[in-house]
Amino acid sequence: MPVEVRLPTVLRQHASGQSSVSASGSTVGEVLQDLVQTFPGMAGQVVTPDGTLHKFVNVYRNDDDVRYLERLDTKVSDSDVITILPAVAGGAGPARP
Repeated sequence: MPVEVRLPTVLRQHASGQSSVSASGSTVGEVLQDLVQTFPGMAGQVVTPDGTLHKFVNVYRNDDDVRYLERLDTKVSDSDVITILPAVAGGAGPARP
């Protein structure tokens, strides 16, 4: 079943600039697998070579972080939206005058 996958700006270049695309699968893992098969340029940025989620990528099913569900085994239905967000990291540096 196809679901909507929303892409962050950094991945859109691999999907002809589209902000959302359609991908199929019954779990988040299957949807991401379908996504990288359709858009191979995303493969190294979304999943690791062993098929796990890249540690700097957050994936949500609707509003739920899949890390707190069943990760890649999280079930999806045709009304779900999968959102991929890059993790943002940084720290406080010295205060600027």
